[in-house]
Amino acid sequence: MRIAPITSLDEPALADYARLTDVALRRVTEPAGGLYIAESLTVIERALRAGHEPRSVLTSERWLPELEALLVDRDVTVHVGEAGLLEELTGFHLHRGALASMHRPPLTPVAELLRDARRVVIVEDVVDHTNVGAIFRSVAGLGADAVLVTPRCADPLYRRSVRVSMGTVLQVPWTRLPEWDEAVPLLHDAGFTIAALALADDAVDLRSFAADAPERVAVVVGTEGDGLSGAALEAADTVVTIPMAHGVDSLNVAAATAVALYALQARP
Repeated sequence: MRIAPITSLDEPALADYARLTDVALRRVTEPAGGLYIAESLTVIERALRAGHEPRSVLTSERWLPELEALLVDRDVTVHVGEAGLLEELTGFHLHRGALASMHRPPLTPVAELLRDARRVVIVEDVVDHTNVGAIFRSVAGLGADAVLVTPRCADPLYRRSVRVSMGTVLQVPWTRLPEWDEAVPLLHDAGFTIAALALADDAVDLRSFAADAPERVAVVVGTEGDGLSGAALEAADTVVTIPMAHGVDSLNVAAATAVALYALQARP
C-alpha cells in the first residue's frame, strides 16, 4: 500500500474518480472486464474478500488506519486528500470512508454458474440500479444461489447498485444471460424449470407452486411498468403470480423477488 497525497485534481491517476462516470469506467478495458467503483470501507472489504483486485483507492486521512488493515499486503496506491478536494473531484461528499477503483472480474459462463444451483433469479431488462441492487440483497439474504441478468438489464456493478445491495452483489454469483432463444436450452439442460413472475389469467398461485416446487427453479422477474417481455413469457415453463389484496395488482420488482424467494426457499 502506497500513500499518495493529492496535489492536483488533474493528476491522470485520479481520472477513475472524476465525476464517477460508471459507463466510461466499464468500457476502459472491455471486453476484458473494465472497472467499477466500490464505495465505502464495507463494500471495499467485501470486494477484496470476493477476490477482486483494486486499481487504486481514494480517501481522506482520517480513514487511513482502517484502509491500512484492509490493504496491508497489497500493491495499490491510496490517494489521500482533504474532504473539500475529494468532493470537488467526485461531485459528492465522500462520507463512507473511501472509494476504490476495482478491476472487474471476468463473467462466469452460464452453464458453470447453473451447475450446482437450485434457486436462481433471472432479471430481465430492469434498468433501475436501485432495484437491481435490492434484488441482489434479497437473493443473498434469502438463500438463492445466483442471479442471471439479461443483455439489456442495468449493470449490477454500477456504483448505486453495489451500494443498495450492501455489497452483496460482490458475494452473489452472477453473469449475463444471452437472448432467450439461447438461454432456454442452457436452463433446461441444467434441469431448471423457468417460472415467470407475472400477471396472467392462467398463472399459478405462488403458494400452490411453492408447495410442490421443482428441485431447480429459475424465477424470472421483469422491469417496472411493462413487466416481462413476450419472449420471456413464451420461454417460461409456468407463470406464477403473488396473490394480492385491496385492489393492488403487483409489488415493486425487488419486493416481489423477495416474496417469491421466501416462498421457494429450498428445503434441506
